[in-house]
Amino acid sequence: MKKDIYVLCGGKSVEHDVSLISASGIINSLDREKYRVKPVYINEKGYWKSLGIMDNKVENPKELIVDDESINNRSINELVEEIICNKRDKLVFPALHGTFGEDGNIQGFLNVLNIAFVGNDVTSSAIAMDKAVSKDILSFKNIPQGKYLYMSQEEWKDNKDKIVEKIEKSFDYPVFVKPSRSGSSIGINRGINREDMFKYIEIAFLYDNKVVVEEEIIGREMQVSVIGNENPKVSVVGEFIQEKRFMDYNAKYLDGNLVQVIPANISDGTSKNMRNLSKEVYKALGCNGLARVDFFVCEDEKQYICEVNTMPGFTMKSMTPVLWNKTDGTTYSQLLDILIGYAFDFYNKRNSLTYSREKK
Repeated sequence: MKKDIYVLCGGKSVEHDVSLISASGIINSLDREKYRVKPVYINEKGYWKSLGIMDNKVENPKELIVDDESINNRSINELVEEIICNKRDKLVFPALHGTFGEDGNIQGFLNVLNIAFVGNDVTSSAIAMDKAVSKDILSFKNIPQGKYLYMSQEEWKDNKDKIVEKIEKSFDYPVFVKPSRSGSSIGINRGINREDMFKYIEIAFLYDNKVVVEEEIIGREMQVSVIGNENPKVSVVGEFIQEKRFMDYNAKYLDGNLVQVIPANISDGTSKNMRNLSKEVYKALGCNGLARVDFFVCEDEKQYICEVNTMPGFTMKSMTPVLWNKTDGTTYSQLLDILIGYAFDFYNKRNSLTYSREKK
């Protein structure tokens, strides 16, 4: 019997549009011989609306958008009731990026409903999304990364001058200023002087109430995909070649100037070390299902962890599916099958645990 796959897309996030692109690829590539595909649109207010069973391919991601007249804050009730009462094998694929999708919120909601879902659980999602927390954990594990510091919004309000002075004592300009919990390079800026610091920290606080400042590392940007639960496996190393020093949102999704080099042009020893580091990072953050580990690689091939994405971009040209195709020939559709298998395995093992004080 076919399994029902509910693909969540959109979301209350600055990465709403990116999610629609990822979801389109997933919807189009799920094998209709195995699955009944049921997209679910979430608008920028956080309202949900089921699109029913979709047999046709999505030609344009905007086709997934539901107009405001057809969706409201009560629409989710019908969907949740349908999913809970659905007696078929079912699973949610949260093709959501950023806040309320990749940060543990939706994962906790699905856990409460006792529904299987693709990707990381609550803890790993929340930790990886929060750059300040994940960097502290990787620092504790002695995993190489650039220098950093972070501040809360309240700390910034009360001590702006002192914080900027601390930044200047800790780093040389330029530095990067980032919201602690955001993605797709949104809200991130490269500061080259004190004036920039005051301006860019304020901008970053528009997207989160915690901001991270990082030293600039001059290096090539490379990525490794990791998939699996208890025994994860890693892809070959891939590299993005870009004209700009900083891959902002436009560079990643709009300009079309990024070139993927897979496998990356590095020594075998560096590749092996990066792949081992990726697996170490994956385990340190408690990941399961999938993640993409981003690196800076300097001229001497010394590597630094940049960040970890627990629901990386999943367009047809995104690094994650392309990396696996170059690693072992896995197609986009086959990768979806593998991730769905990991999700059911994780769900079944979690449900085998005892939640009662009475002994079985």
